[in-house]
Amino acid sequence: MSALILALIAGAVVGLALGALGGGGSVLAVPALIYLLGFTPAAATTAGLIIVTATSLTALYAQARTGNVRWKAGALFAAAGLLPAAAAGAAAARLPQPVLTAAFAAIAALAAVRMLRPNRTDTGPATGQARPARTAGTGAGLGALTGLLGVGGGFLAVPALVTVLAFEMQAAVGTSLLVISANSLASLATRGATTAGVDWAVIGPFTGAAILGAWDGKRLAAKVTGTLLQRTFAMVLLAVAAFMLIDALT
Repeated sequence: MSALILALIAGAVVGLALGALGGGGSVLAVPALIYLLGFTPAAATTAGLIIVTATSLTALYAQARTGNVRWKAGALFAAAGLLPAAAAGAAAARLPQPVLTAAFAAIAALAAVRMLRPNRTDTGPATGQARPARTAGTGAGLGALTGLLGVGGGFLAVPALVTVLAFEMQAAVGTSLLVISANSLASLATRGATTAGVDWAVIGPFTGAAILGAWDGKRLAAKVTGTLLQRTFAMVLLAVAAFMLIDALT
């Protein structure tokens, strides 16, 4: 199968995940770039950031049109992650590739476990009583994750927005896209030199398919239960994590 067709298929899956779940697409984008399209882990994390940034901004626009984005709270949450995202992005190029692969596998497994756990609606603070220190710490952690591994962190941002800021699920999904976009842009700003080696003939179609998939994902989320979507995606992530960990250790 040609690289173009593989890029289009992988991009569509990434977009569906981002549009339907408000995150998780980049956790599939990077493995697809490495194992289907032949990117090195370092190049894949940079390319993943490009794809996630473009797709998240598109999905953010769609969510904003329906009023699901809380701009002020989301901006404050994202601001805490900007410097960590930039610093981690600069450090990522210096890490050995097996270390990046193993770290990515661990994050993918964590994402899957969080998605398989039952949603907890009673653990967050009352609306308007979010804990500033915890909010800033969570935002900083998501930023560092984005910069280091080229993932948007939406699979962690959504539950964090629900439990830390007491958002309802739809607002958490929409606002997480604002956080993802800001963190990804901050990390890309430190990787300007590395983007020169990115294969745009592959990344262009991949990104285009992901953008179209994000719109379809939003429509899919309105028709299929969130629990079914999360569980299906989580099982895929577990398989990806296991494969990447085995590859990193051999």
